[in-house]
Amino acid sequence: MADIPSSGTSKQRKGNGQPGSDYETGLSEDEQLDIRIWLRLLTCANLIERRVRKNLRDKFNTTLPRFDVLAQVDRTPDGQPMRELSRRMMVTNGNITPLVDRLVEDNLIRRDPSPEDRRVQHVRLTENGRQALDEMFPAHSSWVNNLMANLDRDNASQLYALLGELKTSIQTAERDED
Repeated sequence: MADIPSSGTSKQRKGNGQPGSDYETGLSEDEQLDIRIWLRLLTCANLIERRVRKNLRDKFNTTLPRFDVLAQVDRTPDGQPMRELSRRMMVTNGNITPLVDRLVEDNLIRRDPSPEDRRVQHVRLTENGRQALDEMFPAHSSWVNNLMANLDRDNASQLYALLGELKTSIQTAERDED
């Protein structure tokens, strides 16, 4: 992940006054609210991702990128072109190709040429890939649920709605800049 901008403080502090390990806790109250929100989102995403990465490695001897590719390929059982997989993963074809190569070598996904265009390859899960995902999905869901277990369900629903509004705001701003 890219470096997170410094808040300008020499030491980050947690809410309890102790040095912190994230960036958003080091901001003062007078920092821009938008920056504080962005850093809070990054902090939460990083905390969740760190736990999921560790659990995937420890429980399934796999990586988050491998899990993500398998999960995306699973969304289209009849296969999807590599360019679509790249788009869904929000990475370039050059980034996804070596990962797909390894998953093919491990017999978790397969590549099939498109009947319409020989230059296009469709990727789909193998039976081994399906079995691996069937084991990982419930565990992944449980890990994320456990990380959010102390968040009141009404507040979680409200947060989800607010994040939807934020997503729309960001997409609108991006369209306006283009």
